[in-house]
Order: sequence, then C-alpha cells, then structure tokens
Amino acid sequence: MPPSHFSPHRAPCYSHPLNYPSVVSPPPVALNTIMRRWGKEASSEWNVSGDLCSGFAADKNDWDYYPNINPFIKCDCTFSNNTLCRITKLRVNKLDVVGQIPSELQNLTRLENLDLNYNYLTGFIPSFIGKFTSMKYLALGFNPLSGPLPKELGNLTNLISLGISLNNFTGGLPEELGNLTKLKQLYIDSSGFSGPFPSTFSKLQNLQILLASDNGFTGKIPDYLGSMTNLEEIAFQGNSFEGPIPESLSNLTKLTTLRIGDIVNGISPLALISNLTSLNTLILRNCKIYGDLGAVDFSMFEKLSLLDLSFNNITGKVSQSILNLGNLQFLFLGNNNLAGRLPDGISSSLKAIDFSYNQLTGSIPSWASQNNLQLNLVANNFLLGSTSNSRLPWGLNCLQQDTPCFRGSPKYYSFAVDCGSNTSTRGSDNTIYEADPANLGAATYYVTGQTRWGVSSVGHYFRATDAKNIIYSSQNFNNVVDSKLFETGRVSPSSLRYYGLGLENGNYTVLLRFAEIAFPDSQTWLSLGRRVFDIYIQGALKEKDFDIRKTAGGKSFSVVNRSFMVTVSKNFLEIHLFWAGKGGGIYGPMISALSVTPNFTPTVRNGIPKSESKVGIIAGISIGAIVLVLAALFGVFTLLKKRRALAYQKEELYYLVGQPDVFNYAELKLATDNFSSQNILGEGGFGPVYKGKLHDKRVIAVKQLSQSSHQGASEFVTEVATISAVQHRNLVRLHGCCIDSKTPLLVYEYLENGSLDQAIFGDSSLNLDWVTRFEIILGIASGLTYLHEESSVRIVHRDIKASNVLLDTDLTPKISDFGLAKLYDEKQTHVSTRIAGTLGYLAPEYAMRGHLSEKADVFAFGVVMLETVAGRPNTNNSLEENKIYLLEWAWGMYDKDQALEIVDPTIKDFDKDEAFRVINVALLCTQGSPHQRPPMSRVVAMLTRDVDVPKVVTKPSYITEWQLRGGGNNGNDFFSCTDVKQVGIDSIKFRRDVLGNKLLKIKQSWSDLVLEDGTRDTLRWNLTKDGKFTVKSFHTALKMQQKSTARVRIECRLALEHGNEDNLSLSIAVRVHRGRYSGRHGEGKWSGGGRRGAASQRHGWRGRGGCADGWYQFHRARSIAEHLVIGSALMFAGETRRCQPGQIFF
Repeated sequence: MPPSHFSPHRAPCYSHPLNYPSVVSPPPVALNTIMRRWGKEASSEWNVSGDLCSGFAADKNDWDYYPNINPFIKCDCTFSNNTLCRITKLRVNKLDVVGQIPSELQNLTRLENLDLNYNYLTGFIPSFIGKFTSMKYLALGFNPLSGPLPKELGNLTNLISLGISLNNFTGGLPEELGNLTKLKQLYIDSSGFSGPFPSTFSKLQNLQILLASDNGFTGKIPDYLGSMTNLEEIAFQGNSFEGPIPESLSNLTKLTTLRIGDIVNGISPLALISNLTSLNTLILRNCKIYGDLGAVDFSMFEKLSLLDLSFNNITGKVSQSILNLGNLQFLFLGNNNLAGRLPDGISSSLKAIDFSYNQLTGSIPSWASQNNLQLNLVANNFLLGSTSNSRLPWGLNCLQQDTPCFRGSPKYYSFAVDCGSNTSTRGSDNTIYEADPANLGAATYYVTGQTRWGVSSVGHYFRATDAKNIIYSSQNFNNVVDSKLFETGRVSPSSLRYYGLGLENGNYTVLLRFAEIAFPDSQTWLSLGRRVFDIYIQGALKEKDFDIRKTAGGKSFSVVNRSFMVTVSKNFLEIHLFWAGKGGGIYGPMISALSVTPNFTPTVRNGIPKSESKVGIIAGISIGAIVLVLAALFGVFTLLKKRRALAYQKEELYYLVGQPDVFNYAELKLATDNFSSQNILGEGGFGPVYKGKLHDKRVIAVKQLSQSSHQGASEFVTEVATISAVQHRNLVRLHGCCIDSKTPLLVYEYLENGSLDQAIFGDSSLNLDWVTRFEIILGIASGLTYLHEESSVRIVHRDIKASNVLLDTDLTPKISDFGLAKLYDEKQTHVSTRIAGTLGYLAPEYAMRGHLSEKADVFAFGVVMLETVAGRPNTNNSLEENKIYLLEWAWGMYDKDQALEIVDPTIKDFDKDEAFRVINVALLCTQGSPHQRPPMSRVVAMLTRDVDVPKVVTKPSYITEWQLRGGGNNGNDFFSCTDVKQVGIDSIKFRRDVLGNKLLKIKQSWSDLVLEDGTRDTLRWNLTKDGKFTVKSFHTALKMQQKSTARVRIECRLALEHGNEDNLSLSIAVRVHRGRYSGRHGEGKWSGGGRRGAASQRHGWRGRGGCADGWYQFHRARSIAEHLVIGSALMFAGETRRCQPGQIFF
C-alpha cells in the first residue's frame, strides 16, 4: 500500500467503534476494479481486505474534514435499520487519472457525491449516469470528456450541483436538464456546447450559480432568467448571443456577480443595471451598451470591487461617485466615448483604472501619483506638453489620439520586439529583437526611451490573483530557428496592443510570432487550457478566434507565424490582440515576438544617427607635403575608426537597453556647467551626482561613474540595460546615458525634495506629518516589492537607506541607486565581491557571512521604517545611553508595551493603531534570521491591512546576545566582539604562488614572519588566559637570510566561541627581517638585523564567501595573532576601536 496522503498530525486509521457490517461484495470489487483501470491504487485509508466502510470512511465527519485523503470514500451505514453500509461518496480529484469512466462505476448505485474533477478522463459520459438517482453533487469538470451530453442526466432529480466545465462536449444542452428543479449550481463554461438555451431551463427556479461562458451559445439571452430570482452569479462571456440584454435581469437583486460579454447584435441601455446594487463584480464588456455614465447612481453600489464597462458606447463624464466607491479596486471604462475632465479625487481602494481610448481632456489629476495605482490614459486628449507628465510613466504624450511624437517627421522604418524578454535577441536574419521586460499590470503602458515603440495592456484575471503578464517557457524548443524568441511570451487578460511610433509612411510587413508555452503537452488536466483571441492591425480585423495551439496541430511549444501586409499613415502603427471572452486556464492574448519591416526603400535612418565624415583629397607636389598628407590621412583614419567603434557601441547599447536617450557628452557638460562642484548633489559609492539643466529646460541628475567603481564598457552596458528595464512609480527613472565621455554617465530624473534622511533628520524644513510618513513607507515598500518579486529580473538593492530614497514634488518616495547593485543570481546567494551597503542597515547574515538575498533589503527597510517613524538616524551618540541605538531602543520600548514612545515627538497627531502596526512590521523586518523576515509583498499587505500582522514574540539574537555597536550615517561598525578559541592555517600564498608544505610561524611579540618546513600538521594556535596564542605544532625554522618586503595571503579558519567555524583570508604586506630564528615549541625570538617595531603592516580580510575585503593600516607593531583578533575592526570604522585580547569584531 502507498503511504497515506493524510496529514501526519492526525490520528492513525482506526476500526469504526460501531462495528458496522461489511459492504456486500459487489461494491468493493467494483471499486477496486475502477482504481486498477485508472492505474491508481486504493487509498491506504481503505480497509480493502476487510470492511471498506470502517475508520474515516464511516465516521460522522463530512469528507471535507479530510481534504488530504485522496482517493477517498464515505459510507452511509444506516440502511436496513443500521445493518447495511453503502458507499455514498467517491473522490478521485486532481490525480491525473487517464482513461474512460468505467462501467463498474454503475454498481455504486447509492452514490450521492462523485468528484472526478481535474483529471484526464476521455470518451463520453455513459448513459448509465442516469441510474444514480440519489446523486446530489456531480463534478466531472476539467477533463477532456467529449461527445453529446447524455439526456439521462435529467433523471438525477435530486441533483444540487452539476460541474462539467472545461470539457470537449458537442451539440446543445439536453432539454431534460430542465427536470433538475433542485439544482442550485450549474457549471458549464468552456465545455463546447452550442445552440440556444433550452426553454425548459425556466423551471430551474432554485438556481443560484450559472456559469456558461466560452461556449457557442446562440440566440438571445433567455428572458426567463429574470424570473429566477435566487440567482447570485451569472457568467455569459465569449458566446454568440444576440442583443439586447434582457431588461428582466434587473429583477435579480440578489446578484453579486454578473459577467456578460461579446454580444453580437442589438444594443442595450446602461440603465438596466440600476437595481443590481448587491453586485460585487460587474462585467458588461463589448456588449454594445449605450447611455450616459451619469444615468446610473453608482453611489448605491457600495459592495462593488470590479467594474468593467469597456468596449461599449457609453458617453458623458466620469462621475465622482464611481471613483469614490470604498470597495472598488478595478475600474475599466476604456474604449467608450467618455469626455471632459477627470474628477479631483479617488478612493484609496482603487488599484487599477483604465480610461484609455476615450475623449477625455484637461490636465492629469494629482491622484495619478497615488501609491500602488495603475492608470492607463492612452488614446485620449490630455494636455501633457512636450513630455509626459512626471506623475505617469514615460511616453504618454506619444500615445494620445493625435500621436504627436514624430507626426510628419518620421524617424524609423522598422522595429522588432522579443515580447516579455529582458534582453535583446539577434534573429537568424540579423534582425535585432529588442527587449520587452516591462512588468505590465491591469491598466498599464510602456514606451521605450527612444519612443520607437510602445505597449499597452488592460485587464484583470478573474479569480486568479497569481497570474503573470510574462510567461516563461517550461521546456526548450528543439529544431526551431530563433528558438530564443519563444522562451518568453507577453500575455494579457483582455487587451494587448503594440505601437510603432515615428514610422515612415508606406506599406509594411507585420510578422507576428507565437508559441503556446503555458499549457504542457501531457495527459494531465494542466494541458486543458485554451487560448483564443482576435488579431487587429490598424483597427482592421485580420483573424478571428485565433487559437495558437490549434493552429499548430494541437501542440504546445510549436512555432506559429502570422504575416500581414498593412499600410502606415500618420507615422503610427497599432497591433491589437483582443480577448473576446473565449478560452480557459491562463486565457487572453499572448505573443512571443513581432517584427515590422518596410516594403519600400526607406528615406530615414531608423535609429541613432551615425556620424559622417568626409575625407578630402589633398594633393601636393613636394615629398614633405605627401608625408604630411599621409600623416593626416592616418590620423583621419584612426579618428574614423574610433568614431565608428563608438557609434557601433552606441547602437549595440541602444538595442540592448530598450532605447533610453543617448546623450552627448558636450550636452551634459553644458547642462552641469562643466560638472561644477557647485552642482554636486551628493557623492555615492559609485561616484558624484550633479544637477543639470538641458536645453529643453528639463532638470536632470547626472551620475558620473568613478574609476573606483571598476566598471568596464560591458558592465556599464549591462547596468544601463538593467536600470532602463526596471520602471515603477517608486523607483527613480533613468532618462538615458552617455558613453562618449572618459567616464560613463547616467542621466536620471531630478527630484526636487532631496533625500529622505534630509527630510526626517536633516536640515530640511519639510516637517512631514504622519500621513505623509506612512505614504512614504508604503511607497518604499512598493518599490522594493517590484524589485524583488514583480520585475522581470530579480534585483537585490543591497544598500537601502534613508539617503537612497528621494522625494519628488508630491513627496512620493523613489528608490535610487537600485541599478548600481549587482543583479541577484538565484543560484548564488554568497557574493564574491566586496560587501555593498551602509553600516547600520546591514542584515547580520550579510555583514557576517556575505549571504545576500532579498531579505537583506527587508532588514534595511525595517531600519528605514523605524527612522521614518522616530525622525532620527539609527545611531545618535548625542542621546542618552539607552536611546543611542534605535533598534535597541525600539525593542526596549516594545518589550515594555511602550512602542509608541519612539514616534517622533514633533508629530502632534497620528493614528496610533497605524503607527503601532508600522513599528510591529519594522521589528518583523529586522529579525535576526532572514527566514523570519516577511517578503516585501507581505510587508505591503500588512501595512495596508490586507493581512494581519503577527505578534513579534522574540527579540533578535543580535540584540540579546551581542553588545550592538550601531552603524548608520556616522560610519560606525555594526558588529560585536566574539571570542576566538583557535586559529588554523589552511594554506599560504606568497607572491601569488602556493608554498607547498610550508607553514607560517608567528612570533608572539614582534611583527615578524617565519616560514617553516611542514609536512604533517596544520599550524594551530590556542588562546591562553592572558590573551596570547601558543603554537600547537611546528617544525624546523627556515632562516631568512635577506631583507625584503613581500605579500603573503594566508587562508585561515577561526573557531569561534559558539563552536562554529568561519573562514578568514588575510593579505599581509610585511617586511621580513634579516637575522636568525631560534626557539623551542611554542616560543622563540629573533636576534640580529631588523628594527623593533619598524615594520608596519597593511591587512585586508574577508569573511566566508569572500566578502568585506578592504585595507587598513596599523601604526604600531603587533603580533599577527593580535592583528587577527584586534586589528580587523579598524577596516569598518573611521576611528580606532578595539575588542579585548582574544576577541574579534564580527
């Protein structure tokens, strides 16, 4: 028998205490035969050798009480005066059963509940299904069952729920189903049915749920539905129903969900929904709805969380009553004829708003910058000026109805996109498919930095909170040209548009490339998804009901190309992939790649203008003149070569990063007044940042990457690619870059209100109130969530701190310098370069072990939260002793139930519950173990009250066990003194060569090195009570006969007080003294040559994983052993601070 599927915490299987008699022989035989036919063993909970109806199968608990037992049966042992048991429930759910419904099933005649959902059952539903007259719940959904639905189902007059969704049935619904008058739930969506709804369904007066989307139903939506007043949920999307929508639906005042879409003919008034005020979800998409939006009093729809009236003919203005709905999260009003200005305020509950493709005018309202709000305003008539409004993502001005960008002055003649990819790809025909990594949501758009192309996505997956807008291939493509193009695909729940901007007018070939990568080719229910959408180009329907996998012969991971000839006028191209309500699983349009190429000889350059130089022909008659000419030609040739190389590098960069602006060095030099020191905004770890003003009046921030950043051209290109691909409301936006300067330059947006540290404990006079501070905290959390979980590339910032958070005009926080951190490789959590970060914000595992993950950012964010709440840096030596270190003080107050005492006293009025919640979340974020810290998405959910905040119960070990020496802006170290029990040398490298079998002898009182012959034991020292080390083993000394300076790298292992070991590498530059060594085991001294204490030593050390390398200088002689346990602290501090002998700062 296989092991039990049930929870290990439950009691073991037992015999039923009532000792019911055994089931008569046919049922167990039938049941075991059924399992064998399906290739499944009977559940270990079944007593197959004795009484099937015993144990859990016969107790009084419903089977929902045992969700982990699968397969599972339940019995009823009350037959024949409690003397006979019958199997009444059978669950074989989500086990990928392959085969047909076996005939042996009909022997279980007393079945009341049959759950075969989520398998791979094929063939017809057998007619013997009509024998189960006791059946109440029948679930056969998510199987590829086929054929007509048997009319015998009409015999199951006790049926309460019938679920047959996502199958491959044919024909219409049997009229006999009208006999199921007790039916409350009918799930027939995505099942292949066609024809009209039977008139007999009018008898189903108890029906509460009717899901019938994605079928081929025709005719009109039945008017009799209006008499079925118990209905709570209706779904009729993706059929071929004709309008109008029956006005009788207004009688269904119990409706909580109404989803109707894609009506073929006839128009319906918007007013028909006026009485449906109990709705939580209302979707009337593409239903030919007409009327003024103000005709409905939406203030009565208090429960509404999703409203979709897109793709209709609704007129009027956007009413304030809609935007004020307190529970509304998703609002889709795109593709209507709404006009006028947008209202001044919105509800804080709103997450996504789509107003695209209307006639809206005026300026962008201030609420457009609200945290966590996605807003699509494409194709309207807003007043935006020459550039996009700073509150919105770049490029909206190029996507208004008159498309002002390059109108009449084309710049390009082609473009190609690798949809969903975070890197560009060169095709087999040398076409560069540009990266398309933008993380698009329910109402978003993106325009490339060079305004070459853009993309817009609208829609929300109903009841699918974890759906992504980029899908990654689960397997490799074999024998496919350009297979890399199909490793990702961009998907949208409703409407996906790509735009070509600034194209030269003329005829083009549009090549759309597809491959279904969401549904596997396997005999599992996961393969049953279906994707169907329509293709429009320039507003004209090119292909209806396009099904990628069906077109590919029923196969996933198979390439399908569609080529169309189109005409571009007004220098603008639109490719629209539209979901018309059909498909199941991860439905909605998806595309892998696209290219647009001209069918004419272009007259524009199609990219970054390339430098041109004309070399004149110089003639002379003298030999000297000829030499001069040759020299000049050589110089010109060299210059041309350099310019061409630079131009090539620019073009490669251009294609790689998704087209940020490429600035000229002279332009930036002028903008920053020759990089004047008076324009320096700050000095970061990678170089200074200058304020500048461009000729178009834009104010910018220019980061000059210094030589100390050790970045080559390729690293710089990669960095720019990363930064430009990552765009979010709470991230500082990259305008572009410059690569023709001696040092690379990055050009960012300029943020007027400086950094957060200046605002909360600097010289700023912003006087932030509590509401603003909370919004700042929430904004930072949202930005980090995007970097960690939502961006197409996972990014760990590594240096989150208050000075790396900038504030715009509206005090919206934006995280800076995220692009300068290394990208996080999921396969490598130990970094091999220097630790990046600021002391005081460093997570313990990162500072001590170099262990890098997103949780290091979470820790630093927790510190920033506390700083923002308290209005002070994490370390302040001017305060009384118990308040110097913010984390210690916060925990002290928390333990005393006085956490609110840390709130900035300058804040006179604040929400105490909210403040306590923030402090609680901050303490969770700064837990000692990374596993105890929440991910940033959960942090956001806790801050917004979407989930509860767990009680913080344990103070971190770095608070309770260490004497914390906090970091922060003062540059102090963040480590404690830890006892060292033993030091062992693993290897020695001398001038880059390993000294085979040589061991290092350390003299106790001098700065001297002695190399010894060693063939057996590793040299070890043990710590004595007086703090000195004694040598455990050594061999005959190797005398050094000459004076020299050398560098030695020693790979050591420290045995620390807690019993763990940690690696340490030490680079030591020393002067080796002339003289001779004599001594015995554990002791020795020098004589002759050398000067006492004259040799200074320069050390650098690394923790395990190779982190925290650096150099520091000692100013007095000390033994190497002392340096190991005392001197290493100096690299972390601007001042000299030491532990006791025998300890190390760690």
